[in-house]
Amino acid sequence: MARQPRIEYPGAYYHVMSRGDRRERIFEDDEDRKGFLRVLEETCGRCGWQVVSWVLMGNHFHLQIHTPEPNLVTGMKWMLGTYTIRFNRRHRLTGHLFQGRYKAIPIEEGDYLLRVSDYIHLNPVRAGLVDWEKGGDVLKGYLWSSYLEIAGYGKPGLCAKHKARLLGWCGLKAKDHRAYRRRVSHLAVQERKDRGKGWEELRSGWCLGEEGFAEQILEQVGQGLEKRKKGSWAGGAVQGHDQQAAEAWVGQALKRLGWGEAELRRTPKSAAEKEVMAWALRRQTAVERQWIAQRLHMGYETSVTAAVAKLRKPHSTHRKIMKILALED
Repeated sequence: MARQPRIEYPGAYYHVMSRGDRRERIFEDDEDRKGFLRVLEETCGRCGWQVVSWVLMGNHFHLQIHTPEPNLVTGMKWMLGTYTIRFNRRHRLTGHLFQGRYKAIPIEEGDYLLRVSDYIHLNPVRAGLVDWEKGGDVLKGYLWSSYLEIAGYGKPGLCAKHKARLLGWCGLKAKDHRAYRRRVSHLAVQERKDRGKGWEELRSGWCLGEEGFAEQILEQVGQGLEKRKKGSWAGGAVQGHDQQAAEAWVGQALKRLGWGEAELRRTPKSAAEKEVMAWALRRQTAVERQWIAQRLHMGYETSVTAAVAKLRKPHSTHRKIMKILALED
């Protein structure tokens, strides 16, 4: 049976879950978890994503994300691939890290986002990873979820843009953390009693929302189905947005360097300026290496790969150019 294409549209919310290959661990220690969160933050920067809630478990993760642009597939490809490369490099491994396709369910905005956030935050309860002996707010002891940020225990982080809205959907004010903690603690006790039952609508179906939400999605994406890119229902909007953002960045970089298109064409493909620009485009945008190689007149895409590898340990000339382009190492 052919795989169903991904559904992408501007302003979409998703519940995303991915599990380790053969259900093996994708996080061996806290450094891996910190590394994954760094990759997630980088993905948000590249693709404009916003995180509503998240949790990291031993062999899987859950994310609730908002994609202002229809670029779920592009972002997930980069995020999972980048984390796999860094995980394998750190642990001296090779091969796949994640199992098959990730799960991505579109969610209707509003109370359903709160429902999914509750499900995500209660994962440690279902897995038996909280200490009931201590009493009180048992989820406070689990460090690897967005609950700590939303409940007011930590500094603003990945969920800063949606925290107030999430509390608002609970009928609470932006800083009413104690009431939110009591609410989730009550849910945790109920979750323990019910043994994880009651989440059937989140575990089945291809979307989550009120009656008519599915029809709205299909109507919104239906016009682009005949011209869709392989594997998604976003049409050509994704590629166009990615290249537009990258083109704008190139224009600003050339201005800072004092270059025009003529200087860009005649400068050697291995010039430090081009290496830094290629590295920055791979880091800050979602365009492919082939596009970067053509736009920067660097020959083949392998030149872009080599530049990115070289910038892992930038030399002094690279650092001077990064300063000119207002880039951080």
